[in-house]
Amino acid sequence: MVEAVAIGQPGQCPDCRKRARRVHSAYQRDLDERPLGSRRVVVRLRVRRYFCDRKNCSRRTFAEQVPGLSERHRPLQHRADGLAEVDRRRVGRSAGRAVCRRLRPAAGRTRLLRLLTAPAVPDRAPRVLGVDEFAFRKGCTYGPVLVDVEAGRVVDVLPDRTSETFAAWLKCHPGAEIICRDRATAYTKAVKEAAPHALEVADRWHLLQKLSAAVEKTCHQHRDCLRKRAEEETVTEVPELPPMLFPPPELPRTQIIERTRHRYEDIHQLLEKRWTISAIARRLNLEV
Repeated sequence: MVEAVAIGQPGQCPDCRKRARRVHSAYQRDLDERPLGSRRVVVRLRVRRYFCDRKNCSRRTFAEQVPGLSERHRPLQHRADGLAEVDRRRVGRSAGRAVCRRLRPAAGRTRLLRLLTAPAVPDRAPRVLGVDEFAFRKGCTYGPVLVDVEAGRVVDVLPDRTSETFAAWLKCHPGAEIICRDRATAYTKAVKEAAPHALEVADRWHLLQKLSAAVEKTCHQHRDCLRKRAEEETVTEVPELPPMLFPPPELPRTQIIERTRHRYEDIHQLLEKRWTISAIARRLNLEV
């Protein structure tokens, strides 16, 4: 535990950026820092709250922040963010939370998701570009997720699934030779407009879905023929063979098996002597 007091110059209002002159009050906040070995480090920082004297500012009071140490609404600080960055990128949000719990910084799965930053989008599209829908909010908001199929990584996520947005992205990022997409007509229109020389193919999931639907439809249309053919076939009776008796398998003679057999014999010997279950458990040190 590290106790500290902020003694810097008065802070600036986060809304109007005017430097404060009057102190409203002081309070104490706890900050989680990077662990020191196996020990958790908590900085107990005492900061001041100031008045905002600008009349047209909607904020009346605000708390000061220590540069490089504290930030508004962030108990996990910048130096701990680097550790959380490694965990959340390597093992995901739930497993990353478990790793962070072992390494001491307090970071939940929601916190790890908020720390995610958008990857750098390349100037050119990959040779094989995959396009599929991504749910920002299931049932409400969707957008295309663009994937490099050969490398198996996400390239970009677009804000909406309109053909204009996807066509604008293809124009700004040329180079796609094969576009693997679903059956949305908006993507087809965008490809014909922005990348007419690219080869369009259906993705694996939709191919299997269409194949299963075609097989089901064919079987449904010819169900009468299939039923008639099944009734015409004669079932040949197979003579009943006598059952084959196999010798019981012999378990290996291990120490655990021998101990279990001896315990089984001891229990039944005591049961023949009309011992109760609780008395047998006390005698043989067993749990009931």
